[in-house]
Amino acid sequence: MTPSESVFVARDGATATLTLNRPSRKNALDDRGWRLLRGALDDLAADDAVRAVVVTGAGGDFCAGADLGGGPREEHPVARMRRIGAIAAVLAELPKPVIAKVEGVAAGAGWNLALACDLVVAAESARFSQIFARRGLSLDFGGSWFLPRLVGLQQAKRLALLAEPIGAAEAHDLGLVTWVKPPDELAGFVTELAQRLAALPPVALAQTKALLHQGADGTLREAIGNEANAQAVNLATEDAPAAFRAFLDKTAPPAYTGRWALR
Repeated sequence: MTPSESVFVARDGATATLTLNRPSRKNALDDRGWRLLRGALDDLAADDAVRAVVVTGAGGDFCAGADLGGGPREEHPVARMRRIGAIAAVLAELPKPVIAKVEGVAAGAGWNLALACDLVVAAESARFSQIFARRGLSLDFGGSWFLPRLVGLQQAKRLALLAEPIGAAEAHDLGLVTWVKPPDELAGFVTELAQRLAALPPVALAQTKALLHQGADGTLREAIGNEANAQAVNLATEDAPAAFRAFLDKTAPPAYTGRWALR
């Protein structure tokens, strides 16, 4: 993908930045954009050299959701929505940490795209809306799953039914944004955060992310079993033994590789 595409990826060391690039449409995604997004996420999931991912938008906005323009489509609307909705699961389940870097508008599926990321860093000027009801639509792109888990059912209903915009400060107070930063500090903060995540043990982070998702829907005993299995995997990598040695020897943390110790 090149910067001329509506979705493109740039790599900087172990960090990849996925940019939605239709600034004239506030980065609303048309059908080609959705397909490019899915392809980019699949590539990033398979690329072991990428240890952290940043998702952002070009031109001062994050994403205004789906582009509602264009002519009639031959694809059945249910099939199309399932295809697009599946991208939310791919993003949420990406086996590496994902940061949403949000400026300007994040609306509808665009806001839910940010909620599918692991961490959300927003500029003070960012604006969020579950705008669906104002377009005669119901929630999509995972919004009905993300919202009640993050804010509780009553606040989720308020955000979805009224479809009112909220600012970054309120989104942070509700637990929908992890950090709020002045616009001139946003890029530097996200870059440093991504580098910190990329320096951590990749297998352990991937498993921790999966465990948290599983634990949100499972029982305590299921969580304990999943945790035991995950620790066994961690101990089969080079990273956990190296971290143990550094701790016991009181030396600097090792450079984590994610490589298997068992061959």
